[in-house]
Amino acid sequence: MDIFCNVYRGSEVESVHQVYAVAVDSNGDILLSSGDPQYKTCIRSSLKPFQASVCVESGAADEFGFDEEELAVMCASHNGEEIHTSTVSRMLKKIGIDSSYYQCGSHPPYDKNTRQSLLKEKVKLSPLHNNCSGKHAGMLATAKRLGHDLKDYIHVQHPIQQKILSTLKEITGESDFILTTDGCSAPTPFMSLYQIAVMFQKLASENYPILSRLYSAMVSYPYLVAGRKRFDTDFMQVMSGRAVTKVGAEAVRGVGIRQKNGNPIGIAVKVLDGSQRANPSGTIAFLKEMGLLKDNELSKLSSYETVELFNYRKIMVGKISGSIQR
Repeated sequence: MDIFCNVYRGSEVESVHQVYAVAVDSNGDILLSSGDPQYKTCIRSSLKPFQASVCVESGAADEFGFDEEELAVMCASHNGEEIHTSTVSRMLKKIGIDSSYYQCGSHPPYDKNTRQSLLKEKVKLSPLHNNCSGKHAGMLATAKRLGHDLKDYIHVQHPIQQKILSTLKEITGESDFILTTDGCSAPTPFMSLYQIAVMFQKLASENYPILSRLYSAMVSYPYLVAGRKRFDTDFMQVMSGRAVTKVGAEAVRGVGIRQKNGNPIGIAVKVLDGSQRANPSGTIAFLKEMGLLKDNELSKLSSYETVELFNYRKIMVGKISGSIQR
């Protein structure tokens, strides 16, 4: 089985994105795959819930009184909207530090309205606008809780990054990862799609209390995980607590779905050319093939299943649609 996301200009296919995906059950058995389930890719921001788990496991989340909103933004690649930056700012106050400790850098908010507002009001960009600012707050909180130097907390040899790596080894059962540097300067590993799917299966299961706590935070506050007009937020809202998803750069995605039969499913998706525009439709095509989406859920996600394309005059000129080929 193959998944392709066709990009139409009018009624003709102009471009094609190929999508690899794999689904696993609680036994680690592959239920369905498209492409090579052992295909290795950098997990990027799909790793965030598992990086955040170290903050919870260490006791830092409880020591600093992080609520579910703050746990959700710790797992986020957020839009940089006011709700996101204010939540992260609240975390820093609880930790007793400010954004000068950050080593993630700054970038304009993903949200167009927020970006335009900052430009209009001539507000200087802050590391809080970085989509990873919640994750970095969690890392800094963990370092402070455990008595480690807050300087160079993103260095691969720093105790916090070593603790994250140890946690990943425990979750996946793997011991050797190729590590590289993420956009926010923190270490990030290459993993197989199968490994990513296994991780998200465990995130969705209720057998791991720490991961379950983060799952609950993400599905309870999906807007904090991404924001306005973002698939992560809209998907989790539509799924009403029975599924979690986390996108990463270069079009990687993890999904965890809780089924009525008590057997959660973990899914990893990768658009091979790294194009995010194909990620939602490719994800839905795979979930639809597996029968994991109800009719009303598909209806509410229709704008992601088939993405309409408009030109600068707001005229619809094409679409992106996922298809299954056998």
